[in-house]
Amino acid sequence: MHIPDGFIDAPTSIVGGVVAVGLIAVSIKKAGDTLDDRQLPLAGLVAAFIFAMQMINFPVAGGTSGHLLGGCLAAVLVGPWVGSLAMTVVFIVQALVFADGGLTALGLNIILMGYTTCFVGYGLFVLLRTILPRNKSGVSVAAALAAWCGVVAASLVFTGYYAVGGTGGASVGTVAVAMIGVHMVIGIGEAVITGLTVGAVMATRPDLVYGARDLRPALLTDGEPLR
Repeated sequence: MHIPDGFIDAPTSIVGGVVAVGLIAVSIKKAGDTLDDRQLPLAGLVAAFIFAMQMINFPVAGGTSGHLLGGCLAAVLVGPWVGSLAMTVVFIVQALVFADGGLTALGLNIILMGYTTCFVGYGLFVLLRTILPRNKSGVSVAAALAAWCGVVAASLVFTGYYAVGGTGGASVGTVAVAMIGVHMVIGIGEAVITGLTVGAVMATRPDLVYGARDLRPALLTDGEPLR
């Protein structure tokens, strides 16, 4: 889903860059207010894990492939503000070192794959947690479902970018069908990876999971919190 240079016109890319800078500034302020000593190393690990996982592609129907976006995963583990900063670092390194996503489109990519997946995913995760069991499994399932929705939301944002400033020859309808359809499938892989990863952390250190902080300080079993 990385947008290359020239795929979206200059005015739209410039606006995206300005918005991204504003979001990063707010994230730094919010992260400074909430980040604690336990979250700091976890945030670094989350960024490294997502960076590595984005290098691994899995096959999708029609000869296409996809990879983890990771925004919802980051948000559930360290919170949406810290998670979005971790994602931003990943996209900057990818653009500067690996030319994965254009430099002129960096702001658009940060909004698309970072802030959209983090905040849409986390918002749905919080909503799902109100209707799912308050245990380890409930947290993992909510994270998986929200991750799928976050990926689909990102494909919708991409379509919006193209509608406003796309330079390709395809119609908006064609791009929408292709992007949303493929990412509904890619989202399944995202959901599986997110659910398994959150489940693994919940099994060992549930106290570190930002999205399960309401269940602290008790360690969780598969049923009720231990007293």
